[in-house]
Amino acid sequence: MIIGSIGARTIFVVKPGAATAEPWIQPDDQLTLGILGVFADEKAQTLWACFSSIHDVKHPPSTLKAFDLQTGALKEKYPLPTAGAFCNDIAVGGDGTAYISDTNNMEVDRLAPGSRQLEVWAGNGGFGPQGGVLDGISVLGNRLFVNTLETNKLFMVPIEAGGKAGMITDIKLDRAIHNPDGMRSLGKDSVLMVEGGGKGRLSRIEINGDSGRVTPLKAGYPDGAVSATVVGTTAYVLEGQLDALFGEPDPHRVSKPFHATAVEVGNP
Repeated sequence: MIIGSIGARTIFVVKPGAATAEPWIQPDDQLTLGILGVFADEKAQTLWACFSSIHDVKHPPSTLKAFDLQTGALKEKYPLPTAGAFCNDIAVGGDGTAYISDTNNMEVDRLAPGSRQLEVWAGNGGFGPQGGVLDGISVLGNRLFVNTLETNKLFMVPIEAGGKAGMITDIKLDRAIHNPDGMRSLGKDSVLMVEGGGKGRLSRIEINGDSGRVTPLKAGYPDGAVSATVVGTTAYVLEGQLDALFGEPDPHRVSKPFHATAVEVGNP
């Protein structure tokens, strides 16, 4: 399991059989940039990672970086194309195209195989107004899904011939979602999504056309569920402790370890 840290600006790895994470890819010279989403593309042997600033200060451009999945060596870096961008999370299509959620600009960028730069792929107001916080992203076959943390929406974008983006569709869910965050594909017709509302929840959403059925799998993440990944029939949910990072300073706050917990999700 591979984990990115906003505060430590480090990518951690949990090796097979281990119970704790260890530092793997250390901070670089862009010390104002924290690490948001990470995505291991095993087919291409590439680890994708979003580097962004969480502070309203002068900082380097938000950047997508590609690392060798075995050695951790930096392969390439790709600044996001729109001014004020915030690289949040990554998904990879079957042809190797990387898709990136730009939180601030409410856009999805893409990096086609062999391309040297990112391009804006979808957005232009289709995901809602600025401030909606475009966040989790996943690909199911020829469909891309992305959610919005503030407006509690799930959108679908068809990946059409030639890789073009189709019409953005607001998925009609059978129950409300609250502060959706990290999201990963599960089988051919479902996504796993963590929600940060309340004490946090992991849910499975089965997609049927422009509708989605939400099935809660586990609730109760007091330190805020921020992302999930799937290995076989098990999901691992990461708690982010975002209140400590973004909340009001609290001199009485006690530091505590971060946890990733396992949840059985069954066969897709």
